[in-house]
Amino acid sequence: MDAATILEIRPALSHFLHEFDGCFGRRTTRRYLDVYVTGQLSDLDRKSVEPLADAAGVPPRSLQEFLSLFKWDEAAMRDRLQRWVAARHGDPNSVGVIDETSFAKKGDQTACVQRQHCGCLGKLENCVVSVHLGYAAGDFHTLLDGELFLPEETWDQNRTRCRAAGIPDDVVYRPKWKIALEQVRRALGNGVRFSWLTFDEGYGAKPAFLRELAGWGQNYVAEIPVSLVGWTAPPPVLYRDHARDKACTAGTPPRGRPRRLPRLKVKHTPACEVRDLLTYSPVVRRIPWQRYRVKEGTKGPFVEEAKCVPLWIKDERGLPDGPHPLLIARNVLKPDEVKFFLSNAPLDTPVETLLLVAFSRWHVERLFEDSKTELGLDHFEVRRYPAITRHLLLTCVSHLFLAEFVQQRKKRRRTDGLPGPNRHSAAGAAVAARRTLFAADRRAHRGAIDVNATAQCSRRPQPPQTNAAAIMGHRNTATRPAHLSVAEKVAL
Repeated sequence: MDAATILEIRPALSHFLHEFDGCFGRRTTRRYLDVYVTGQLSDLDRKSVEPLADAAGVPPRSLQEFLSLFKWDEAAMRDRLQRWVAARHGDPNSVGVIDETSFAKKGDQTACVQRQHCGCLGKLENCVVSVHLGYAAGDFHTLLDGELFLPEETWDQNRTRCRAAGIPDDVVYRPKWKIALEQVRRALGNGVRFSWLTFDEGYGAKPAFLRELAGWGQNYVAEIPVSLVGWTAPPPVLYRDHARDKACTAGTPPRGRPRRLPRLKVKHTPACEVRDLLTYSPVVRRIPWQRYRVKEGTKGPFVEEAKCVPLWIKDERGLPDGPHPLLIARNVLKPDEVKFFLSNAPLDTPVETLLLVAFSRWHVERLFEDSKTELGLDHFEVRRYPAITRHLLLTCVSHLFLAEFVQQRKKRRRTDGLPGPNRHSAAGAAVAARRTLFAADRRAHRGAIDVNATAQCSRRPQPPQTNAAAIMGHRNTATRPAHLSVAEKVAL
């Protein structure tokens, strides 16, 4: 934002940042929060510590110490941010998105850096990776959490190197799915509710992750790898060893070790990889493809062909677990690119619902893009672990304010009589009054998580959609989302 825009929003920004006053023990430390967030919202080309400090007229060394040395409670700041979102942006149709992003770095001194797959470059490169949790509700979306991934061999097994980089001894290696699981648990404990969670195959390939979410009663639509195996019909399971029971009845002592029960019968249909179902499964082949307009892109509508079948997957004992809806989708223009999604929703969940959730990951991709291009998420030049984690958190705070600012500006435009996002709807029409694509189900109330949690909704959730009226004009239409374009809506 230019100087005039920042002066215009200064009262709202000051009110917003006062929410985090209790995270700082000293007033002299607290004032650097204003400096950092205002600098990230400004129109500086580079938003590392030195340009931010120079623009605010403070010593760069002081801002560096604010990130790395000054004492303040970043965990309390994260909790207050999430409670703010829960209180002001709670929505029965919300979607949580889990994803990771990377930051290319040179050298080997930056905390958690190693040569690994760098998503921003699309190749193996020296980089830092962080796991994030995003929140989307209607035309609003923001980042709720972010945490660095600590590599096992190059960092966790070398505690001397960790201490030199400022990594506490209690921070140890955890797989990315465990980091994401903890982030979801924290958000639920702070009152945030997700009607659905969605994530890519890096997390969908972890059965323990899916089982934990299902145990919480959390609905999800997970992209899965094509090598995942399962059955389209449940195989027979043996719960009693009848031959052994018969021998005991006849008075003959059984021989050998007793077999593990329950187990699959000897004669059963072997599990099949999901990529082979389209070719070899008669159940899948009988279901016709149906076309759905998922969203409107910059190059036109994004159309997918999809079909849905029940799938039984293997649990931790190798037994069938299910049935789960298996969503198979392919792009109309690229039919060879087939994606598979697994859900724990009821089997009668409409395909439109599963598609909406499955393709809601554009929200977190947009969040990363806006945070990097507008707020300097990848501009950090600090190396120590506390400074990087605080930078990730402060960027979440800046993005939350910016997302609310953009949302309020949109509302003012619609209130002034300007056209809304729906071409044939009156400006400012209530979304709740429109007909929904999703009916209620008979699912039981989900269990609460943590002490601050409340009972979950017992209705099947509806993913966020901003153009519901326009959608209903097409029988097989998923959604046409309105992107939160910071670059277009705000002159930064």
